[in-house]
Amino acid sequence: MSSSAAGNSSRSASTSTIVADTATGYHLLKIDGYSRTKGTPISTAIASSQFVVGGHRWRIYYYPNGDHTDNADYMSFYLLLDEKKNTKTKSVKVRTLFQICFADQVKALPTLTSKTVRTFGDGSSWSWGYSKFIKRQDFEKSKNLRDDSFTIRCDTAIVREFLVETTEVLPPKSFVSVPPSDMNLQLGELLETGKGADVVFEVAGERFAAHRCVLAARSPVFGAELYGLMKEGNAAVVVRVEDMEARVFKLLLRFVYTDSLPEMKKKDEGIMCQHLLVAADRYNLERLKLICEEKLCNHISTGTASNMLLLADQHHCTGLQKACCNFLGSSANLSPVSRGCLSVMKQLVLGCWCLH
Repeated sequence: MSSSAAGNSSRSASTSTIVADTATGYHLLKIDGYSRTKGTPISTAIASSQFVVGGHRWRIYYYPNGDHTDNADYMSFYLLLDEKKNTKTKSVKVRTLFQICFADQVKALPTLTSKTVRTFGDGSSWSWGYSKFIKRQDFEKSKNLRDDSFTIRCDTAIVREFLVETTEVLPPKSFVSVPPSDMNLQLGELLETGKGADVVFEVAGERFAAHRCVLAARSPVFGAELYGLMKEGNAAVVVRVEDMEARVFKLLLRFVYTDSLPEMKKKDEGIMCQHLLVAADRYNLERLKLICEEKLCNHISTGTASNMLLLADQHHCTGLQKACCNFLGSSANLSPVSRGCLSVMKQLVLGCWCLH
């Protein structure tokens, strides 16, 4: 639209963005027996195994005595594109950001944004790197060398293509990026450190420090125990928890603070979730109870079905009860289960019929 147009004109606004599509990855090269590599001639490299990033094959080249006589006092490291052109393939050119460093120096995921884009392949160099990575004398005095070994990390980002995105200009508030909540991590750290704790639980000989206000906010049972029966001013409260394993109570506390459970090994998950479900019901933690109930539905077998049904019946777990009844709907499953505890199974199977 012309800037001189008159009348009821409308104005539109948009933005376009050039996005560099990348594929990222890293490779760890461990040099085990550094002293034995020192005899390698100058300009002679020791190659890593081949690895793939962005659909291309790469290697790290390690020159123990430098890549050139001018660098004989240094260690050199290079990233090599390991797919030189042959007569049957097209020209190879790969635009890459990379960095090579000691693995123990990497504290967070590198962004590589400050690195120069290098082109590997035909018409350019097949390898780029650091001819004077570190002076050998300095390296041998550093903490990077331990027990005659060290590990190199090469982070690589392949710039595959440029994409142009066009978007409508949004109100200013859309330019504010709000990070996801990490309150669960902060509360988890509070539990781990025990900072400001005002109650101690003794469970099967182990002690766990916690915070009454957090427990009371999450569980009405904890609230009644800690504020209904005890004085707030008593900072040295020790609560003994009977009929529960310490490891179960530890997971219960973690859930109270973080609203999540850690990953468990498949072989341990079934037993732990049974104990946790009982504990969750005891402290009226409904979400934890449902999480355990859902997980237990995946652990029903001829060996566990009767116990699962009893557990579901005792703690009013309708979903688990239905899952068990569905499993026992097959005569191939019902027969071996009923042989083990016939009288109990008759009662529970009747309960299954009632659900329908």
